[in-house]
Amino acid sequence: MKGLSVLLSFLSFLAASPLIAIGPGEALKDAALEARARDIGRQLRCLVCQNQSIDDSDAPLAQDLRRLVRKRVKAGDTNKQVIDYIHSRYGDFVLLRPPIDIRTWLLWYGPPVFLIFALFLILVRTSRRRQTRATHDSPLSVQEIARADTLLNRKEDSR
Repeated sequence: MKGLSVLLSFLSFLAASPLIAIGPGEALKDAALEARARDIGRQLRCLVCQNQSIDDSDAPLAQDLRRLVRKRVKAGDTNKQVIDYIHSRYGDFVLLRPPIDIRTWLLWYGPPVFLIFALFLILVRTSRRRQTRATHDSPLSVQEIARADTLLNRKEDSR
């Protein structure tokens, strides 16, 4: 029974897989051109799904972009020319790997800077806790010991 449920789960996963996003009518007859079109499609973001490439998406806009890519590849454009053409029409957002420039600096370098800053704060807090613990754990002075003895003796006498 357990094996059957695993098999059904696996089959449902395959059925929902984005690998079948490209319809049979979309594929180019020339295998080399189709491979180029697929490579280009994996570099372009679906503007509807946003976290998928146009090669993986079933959205109508992704289908239109795949057809446009195949049309440009078939016309003889290089991969760079096809990507530049779509990039000029849709902007940086259509690229799964946006270029590094002044507008995308925070996107590229923000997470590592934030991580370093967070680690620095953790180290500072840990260091302060150790210092605070060390000052509380210091031995008592002679006067403090005498005062403690006096207080403890009074408590015992009152019983």
